[in-house]
Amino acid sequence: MPPWRPLLRAARQREGRSPASRWLQLATVAADGTPRVRTLVFRGWADAAVLDLLTDGRSAKVAELEQQPAVELCWLLPRARSQFRLRGRLEPLAPEVRQAERERHWRGLTPGGRALWGWPEPGAPWDAGASFPEALADDTPIPEHFVLLRLALSQVELLELTGHPHRRRRWRAEIGWREEELNP
Repeated sequence: MPPWRPLLRAARQREGRSPASRWLQLATVAADGTPRVRTLVFRGWADAAVLDLLTDGRSAKVAELEQQPAVELCWLLPRARSQFRLRGRLEPLAPEVRQAERERHWRGLTPGGRALWGWPEPGAPWDAGASFPEALADDTPIPEHFVLLRLALSQVELLELTGHPHRRRRWRAEIGWREEELNP
């Protein structure tokens, strides 16, 4: 287990039951070279330094990640006064693994959580007559646009926004996740 994982877990625990403890921002690069940032929900660890996120495959971020699989995530945990910056890449998955993991995540969602994938295409023009279900039943088939993003991390920084001066540390996979102290 990388040494930053217990620090992240402790910071998330300090957030209590706040939904924000699961929200992180994903930065990608658009086709025109400009940056894009979105908030996604953390869905769990696939490995010690590999995390899972879910998204709608009809959104631009999926195409952006196909063109440029490098990402950075920012996980701000305000009660803990901690900011984690996670850098990595979209991890390619064998089709059978991808499908099995999609099924596992789909089954793990609540009916309300699944509902988002029953909504109209994200970013499309508003249609006042469109259906926005509040829930999708357990036996609802997995939509094709239900996409698993598995991100393999290569670097993690922690900026602790307490005390004077703030404290900043970095861990990199290439050096065995050894901790490096940095200026804040």
